[in-house]
Amino acid sequence: MTYAADRLHEEVAYIAYHFHWTREEILDLDHLERRRWVREIARINTRVNESR
Repeated sequence: MTYAADRLHEEVAYIAYHFHWTREEILDLDHLERRRWVREIARINTRVNESR
């Protein structure tokens, strides 16, 4: 089973935008770890937006 290229690009862009990690650093993460960072960023953003 392959992971959709569009979804992978979205995850890389999302993490890179928020954490300023390089493409290579993000792609070195395994799928589950990358998804975990995406969820954590989303959680942080939700908290920040709710506190405004």
